[in-house]
Amino acid sequence: MKANLRRIQKQRTYSDEFKKQLVSEFESGKYSVLELDQLYGVSYQSIYNWIYKFSIFNKKGYRIVEHQLSGQKKVKELEAKIKNLEASLGRKQIMIDYLEAMMEVAKEELDIDIKKNYATPPSKGLSKKK
Repeated sequence: MKANLRRIQKQRTYSDEFKKQLVSEFESGKYSVLELDQLYGVSYQSIYNWIYKFSIFNKKGYRIVEHQLSGQKKVKELEAKIKNLEASLGRKQIMIDYLEAMMEVAKEELDIDIKKNYATPPSKGLSKKK
């Protein structure tokens, strides 16, 4: 005979501090409910229940309505910010490469070593007198 095996479901319990932290992150506008769902792996239904239970807005009689487009707008803004930062980083890297090439040209053609050489002793004009 086969043993009657039940499907065992693990039920997660979260502390009130964790729930309040998620609610405060939502209230601050940092994350949307769907972003919190993806970030922490908690179902959006649970997050909404916690919002209704712990939110300061509910105590004042406010009703929380989140538009789906607001989350998408936030993601697009963050993607645009990343794109701008990557472009800025690219420009800075081009400038660094250019300056390094100029230092090499100065060393080869003009015999001027611009790079800091840690093996050489400091010049006498810059050292402190004792």
